[in-house]
Amino acid sequence: MAQLHIQSDHQNKREGTPVKPVKASSKKKWITPQNAPYLFILPAVLFYILFTLYPVISSFIMSFKTNTDGEYVFAGLANYTRLIHDPLFYKALGNTFLILIVQVPVQLFLAVLIAVALNSQLVKFKSFFRVAYFMPAITALVASSIIFMIMLDENYGLVNYLLGLVGIEKIAWLNDPFWAKVSLMMAITWRWTGYNMVIFLAGLQNIPSSLYEAASMDGASKVKQFFYITLPQLKPIFLFTFVLSTIGTLQLFDEAFILTKGGPNNSTLTITLYLYQNGFRYFDFGYASAIAYALVAIIVVLSWIQMKVAGDRK
Repeated sequence: MAQLHIQSDHQNKREGTPVKPVKASSKKKWITPQNAPYLFILPAVLFYILFTLYPVISSFIMSFKTNTDGEYVFAGLANYTRLIHDPLFYKALGNTFLILIVQVPVQLFLAVLIAVALNSQLVKFKSFFRVAYFMPAITALVASSIIFMIMLDENYGLVNYLLGLVGIEKIAWLNDPFWAKVSLMMAITWRWTGYNMVIFLAGLQNIPSSLYEAASMDGASKVKQFFYITLPQLKPIFLFTFVLSTIGTLQLFDEAFILTKGGPNNSTLTITLYLYQNGFRYFDFGYASAIAYALVAIIVVLSWIQMKVAGDRK
């Protein structure tokens, strides 16, 4: 084929026909090594802008509007002024902080104990127990809340049945203001203790064994090793889990919504549940947005205080 092509060129030259030069491909390449990484992350960036950044900005703008005759109009700081004078908001805030103050320390205490036990050489089948304790964290919130609702039923629940076997009268777990809070705390503790246990377990496995060997040679007991070696080494883990648990508790919604609907008498009404009621029950999206940004401000302030008080001061 090459020979025929050369002969054809020579023949064209002899006949006086001009030969067209072969041009290199001038097609522009849209994907190059320089822009390929940006094209790969472009879908993720677009989805982030569409489903995260835009709703956040839109919600912030909405917090300065009120619904007047079916139309949202700019109202300045009216929603935030209403929030400051809203007793139900302070009720929800107080309920949320009470759950935070009581439940989070208990949860972290149990997580540390379980992590230390599962890190010990004395416990067998450690992999099984680690998975078993972590399973509640990956269980669907709705499913686990419904199970708790059935177990805590005043008349037919398993918990009251077991209490009756030892002579204890029935407890109105979900219908009494005090016990409703206790029920909510039990459900949250059951779900998130295993999650924090895994984080503490990772921290325990990073503590050098040489510290414990040196302490044993100096005659330190296991209890002293726990308080003078284990706990100080876990300080960053404590800070991390405490901040995460605080943020998670302030955003508490699913358990309160399914178990008690915020009752009885608003005794388990949380901030996010109050936000939901204003936005999707009363369709007051401006006021709901103001509650959301008040919650964001509270989380930022509390996280900053925790980092300053418990963080590394070096």
